[in-house]
Amino acid sequence: MAKGVHGSSRALGAVLVVAALASAATGCSGSAEPERGAPAPAPAAGQQARAQEQGAAGALNAYVEKVHKQRAARVLAAKKWGLAKPPLEAPAPPAVKPRITTRKGFETDGEDLPPVFTTVPTKQKIVFLTIDDGSEKDPELLRMMKELKIPYSAFLSDYVVKDDYGYFARMQKSQEAGVSLHNHTLNHRYLPGLSYKQQKREICGMQDVIEKRFGTRPPLFRPPYGNYNEDTLRAARTCGVKAVPLWAAEAFPDHMEWREWDRDLHPGDIVLTHFRGKDDWKGSMADMVRRVMNVITAKGYAVAKLEDYV
Repeated sequence: MAKGVHGSSRALGAVLVVAALASAATGCSGSAEPERGAPAPAPAAGQQARAQEQGAAGALNAYVEKVHKQRAARVLAAKKWGLAKPPLEAPAPPAVKPRITTRKGFETDGEDLPPVFTTVPTKQKIVFLTIDDGSEKDPELLRMMKELKIPYSAFLSDYVVKDDYGYFARMQKSQEAGVSLHNHTLNHRYLPGLSYKQQKREICGMQDVIEKRFGTRPPLFRPPYGNYNEDTLRAARTCGVKAVPLWAAEAFPDHMEWREWDRDLHPGDIVLTHFRGKDDWKGSMADMVRRVMNVITAKGYAVAKLEDYV
């Protein structure tokens, strides 16, 4: 009987010693559960740094994965639409837009008028794609440009767009960054042959149409045929026009036409084409995009958004 009691006492003592040691070890390690209601201990400085590094690495990995997916999608889109190579990606736009001035030889005698230019001042290998009038309303163009992620700007004339404003409203929202709609007059008339009052109606009337139909008053205006005089620029200024982009090259489905003596692209060049179909030229809008993008890409240029620079 006495032997059993002594054995139990020794066992109980051993349990108490183990419990005490465990309690002491837990307290020393700092991993004891905090009292209810007490704030959790702050992580050590090393733990904070590791957490920040892991967060930064995770964000970088997510960005890299996003870029890879975008590039892969562009490669697939280029194959789908028959381009020789995927379009090159434009660099990030400048934090401050370049100062635009009237091209030498394009001046009028007036002062403080909207600048007239064919090239945006930049050293980057980028060009800008612009499409005029609005006669052809090809849904394939909207799909193609969206899938290829090619930015472009439209200069509209009311006499050919008024039968389907909805098409250009869809165009405006067809890309994540938006497609800007600008002024190409109401009726596409030869402006230097009109009086100041008539020119003002053509230009300011189209400003009103675009604002009413598409919600914005455009800052850019392109005169029909690229022809203008001082009255043109004065009239444009009165209704909010800030600049008058012309062009340095023109694209067709089967060829390019060059305005410069060297028949080549240059950083910041503006490229013109038109909303036309097979009834007007040798190919569709998609054929024209293939032609101009193959030329632009082969020459090592990317297409940037004009409104990011002007």
